[in-house]
Amino acid sequence: MQTLLREIRDTPLLWMLVFVPIVLVAEAAAPHSHTLLFVLAVLAIVPLAALLSHATEAVAAKTGDAVGGLLNATLGNLTELIIAITALRAGQYMLVKASIAGAIVTNAVFMLGVCLLLGGLRYHVQEYNRAGARLSSGLLLMATVALLAPSAVADLDHLPEGGAVIHKLSVGISVLLIIAYALGLLFSLGTHKELFASADHGDDKEAHWPIGIAVGTLLAVTVLVALVSEIFVESVQKAAETFGMSPAFVGFIVVSLVGAAAEFAVALGAARKNRLDMSVSIALGSASQIALFVAPALVLLSYAVGPTPMNLQFWPGAVTMVMIATVTSAFITASGRSAWFVGALMIFIYAVFALTLYVVPPAGQG
Repeated sequence: MQTLLREIRDTPLLWMLVFVPIVLVAEAAAPHSHTLLFVLAVLAIVPLAALLSHATEAVAAKTGDAVGGLLNATLGNLTELIIAITALRAGQYMLVKASIAGAIVTNAVFMLGVCLLLGGLRYHVQEYNRAGARLSSGLLLMATVALLAPSAVADLDHLPEGGAVIHKLSVGISVLLIIAYALGLLFSLGTHKELFASADHGDDKEAHWPIGIAVGTLLAVTVLVALVSEIFVESVQKAAETFGMSPAFVGFIVVSLVGAAAEFAVALGAARKNRLDMSVSIALGSASQIALFVAPALVLLSYAVGPTPMNLQFWPGAVTMVMIATVTSAFITASGRSAWFVGALMIFIYAVFALTLYVVPPAGQG
């Protein structure tokens, strides 16, 4: 416990853990104060995501490269997954789909852009391993094409009413995406792992937590994230109306930024240390994990925990933004070199998306 307490004391972001008991008490004392609960839940989820990231890294460090990579792949987006499952159970499918699309765009464009900008302000030109970027970009492009298919055929006149065809297509695509995700892990961690080795900077002397503390923290934080996510989802709709935000904007922007807070901090730190390999891997790897694992897993889980099955039919604007984000990230990372202005351009692209969603929310709410 001294190791855990020392980590909390030395990490300013983890000081925000004080909001976890505050939001739980506030929910019991004032359950109808939706705006207050929404703000407190956001402030509580951020440090929980950071703590979850620390625990995941510690467990992965003790299990070897292959298993550690698998753990990072499956647990790296656990915060987003828990929030999405909670929204799924509540039947808030617009929030779920917006959070999926938003996480892909936020990681592939905004997180990557900020890393390239801040790293480029310290170093004139930065270089990174193109092989890892190409793999993540390729997987993301394939997943984007798959996510586009249900939306492309949804309005065909000869389809029977009720959406049975779209649901069947979504389930089939979900299975294909999970298989592609597994094959991508096999390729990068098994058969061709030498292609994805980062440069040895010789300064990674970080001491990881003991495995017992890491596993215990992982389990405890997962439970707390689930509890806070329940409060977040229950309050988000009323709070969004108060702030003038649509469910699409909340899911696309707010949930994706909150869920990626811990990964964001790690990626930015790596970029400032000229370890852009790690930053690009985190940004594009996380985006491809959302598209290949989280999205199809939620579709399959909806048959067990949702009030009705969820499909992969997104509103046209979401599909367009995801496709633009995928093509942009693939184009930007193809050279293996970067400077600060490239990052600035990517941030402007994300700002255009955010402004569009805020000003012109999608007409459909399901």
